[in-house]
Amino acid sequence: MSHDDLLGALDGTNPAPAPSAPAGRPSSGTEARSASAADQQVCSRKGCGHLAAWRLEWNNPRIHAPERRKTWLACEDHQHWLADYLQSRGLLRDVLPLASNGTDTREKDS
Repeated sequence: MSHDDLLGALDGTNPAPAPSAPAGRPSSGTEARSASAADQQVCSRKGCGHLAAWRLEWNNPRIHAPERRKTWLACEDHQHWLADYLQSRGLLRDVLPLASNGTDTREKDS
């Protein structure tokens, strides 16, 4: 961006282009997924596009309240790898299977 472009962006006469992700890297997990994958839950392991079969619940006790849960999804092939990764850092709280519709299989309290 040239100096004139920057000044124009600041006064609104020449808006700056939106920042883009580096080539070859998606800007975020949900935005980067294709339309067909957006309806399905896929494994959180980088580079994996397989359907998730497990939900790994975790939190970082240094920055999250104890009741807060973040979720990673895992396919059959990566469930142990992702669980080991979180467990070795003291972050893993629970590993739950997903039903075929993408929800967990725990029974809900009525």
